[in-house]
Amino acid sequence: MTHDVLTIGRISVDVYPNDIGVPLGEVNSFGKYLGGSPTNVAVAAARHGRRTAVITRIGDDEFGSYLERELDKFNVDRRHVSRVPGLQTPVTFCAIMPPEDFPLYFYGRFPTAPDWKIATEELDVDAIRSTRIFWSTVTGLSQEPSASAHIAAHEIRSRDTLRPDQFTVLDLDYRPMFWESEEAARLQVAKILPHVTVAIGNDKECAVAVGEGTPDEQADRLLAAGVEIAVVKLGAEGVMAKTRTERVVSAPVPVQTVNGLGAGDSFGGAFCHGLLSGWPLEQVLDYANASGAIVASRLACSDDMPTPSEVNALLAERGRTVPGPATIEVSP
Repeated sequence: MTHDVLTIGRISVDVYPNDIGVPLGEVNSFGKYLGGSPTNVAVAAARHGRRTAVITRIGDDEFGSYLERELDKFNVDRRHVSRVPGLQTPVTFCAIMPPEDFPLYFYGRFPTAPDWKIATEELDVDAIRSTRIFWSTVTGLSQEPSASAHIAAHEIRSRDTLRPDQFTVLDLDYRPMFWESEEAARLQVAKILPHVTVAIGNDKECAVAVGEGTPDEQADRLLAAGVEIAVVKLGAEGVMAKTRTERVVSAPVPVQTVNGLGAGDSFGGAFCHGLLSGWPLEQVLDYANASGAIVASRLACSDDMPTPSEVNALLAERGRTVPGPATIEVSP
């Protein structure tokens, strides 16, 4: 089976407090959810009707079993998910301090974690080559053997052999606690950019990838590296996408923020759906922005990814263009 969206990399159990606005040490109860950025993107795209799968590894434990059940619940194909004996499934705690403070605490990731044990020889070459969108993150480059596997996957998926309806996306997701230095991350990113058709990141993430500068300068450097669509998130000013012939800015969709952590992953899944639907770039950005805003207004990430009807309702409410049913391509 050919996937619409195949992601690779981080997976975890996310533990979020039910008590909002208090430090983590004062929280009395928690809820647990499937997490990990590329895994959340697969969930988000599945909510939009896409056939999705994730390449990752989990611990041989009960939390690993929980994540398998969650992937099944969200209709994310887990044929590329395997267990690593002797390692525990990571758990990520978060404090919820809206509107802007959502610190993460990673447990079971150091010195290593199962999803950093993805190995080149275990990659499904046919699945990587045939999927319509292949999505990876910079975090997957931060430790071996995962880094080599990510690079090999991108080399398998040569840009010269892609069909017009295929895309290779690099989420510039940079987390400093996983790296020795920004320079080390930049060197790894440079190995993958020549194989990428779409790069997505905020100002800091773009700076790590291609250096400091204005959003336009950063986008131009990504395009110069071979990327066809450079997406630079502008914070309160929305998001910009730039190609060699087009520059589009989508204004933010204001909501009352509850938990901003899943917004980027929701944006990513919706962005994939828009690309595969063949929408104009501005419409793709508006749809992805609205999808991210919905998750930011909710507590969870994976469990709260929106459906197309929810995204379209928010777009209509805010006076934005709503994709018509005839323009939305739904996978058979």
